[in-house]
Amino acid sequence: MLMVAKNQIKVMLLTTKYAVMRELLNKATFFTNVIFMILNNASFIIQWIVLFSIREEIGGFTLKQVLLLWGFASFIYGFSHFFFKKSFELYDTINTGKLDAYLVQPKNVLIQSITSDVEPSALGDILYGYIVLVIYGFTIKRFLLFTLLGTLGGLIVTSITVIANSLSFWLSRSDAICDTVEHLTTNFSTYPEGIFKGFMKILFYTIIPIGFAVYIPVKTMLEFKLELLLIVIGFAIFIVSLSFIIFNIGLRRYSSSNLMSARI
Repeated sequence: MLMVAKNQIKVMLLTTKYAVMRELLNKATFFTNVIFMILNNASFIIQWIVLFSIREEIGGFTLKQVLLLWGFASFIYGFSHFFFKKSFELYDTINTGKLDAYLVQPKNVLIQSITSDVEPSALGDILYGYIVLVIYGFTIKRFLLFTLLGTLGGLIVTSITVIANSLSFWLSRSDAICDTVEHLTTNFSTYPEGIFKGFMKILFYTIIPIGFAVYIPVKTMLEFKLELLLIVIGFAIFIVSLSFIIFNIGLRRYSSSNLMSARI
């Protein structure tokens, strides 16, 4: 079992490596996208500076803590879009029959299909997360914790996306659902949890579980508690496993389009 997992990770990293090499054929475009994404993320902090000039706290967060929240949310978004870009386009891969190219390979279909390309600008999100960490207060412990929690958060977001996109096996037009899930996951993860009450808070720990991807990890960064870290690890294992199960169940319903394509 461990050997299979090791081989799948090796294949995933190789696929990502070749995708990056393709993007680097145009180095100017690649690095420009990265830089402008960092600047784009930084520009949103201006609105928070204005808001905090009026109030000292918003949702129980100070400006410095919101900065950390934004940096962390950017990191997990970047991690998910850089390493698993195609998970956000999986509904198109399923509906147009492009999944055929992955079925003939002796590798995991889901992993191959969602790691077949990268989003260059997402690297800017990852770097922005680390820049914010330096501003917040860099220590080796915080760096390691940030990286671990950010990776787990990225896997959770990717799994949520895979589950939503896997509905395409049953629904012919699931793109609206997928887009809604992506927008909710992205937009609400950048606001302090304290401003949400009632149904919205329940939503973020159930149907759209960004609470486990962002809110609990940020709490762990602000005040480390082992039980919170274990909750994030446990939920990440659960939802990653669930995404594989749902995708594989749906895969049994998949009908080939006889699309003539090949991957090298």
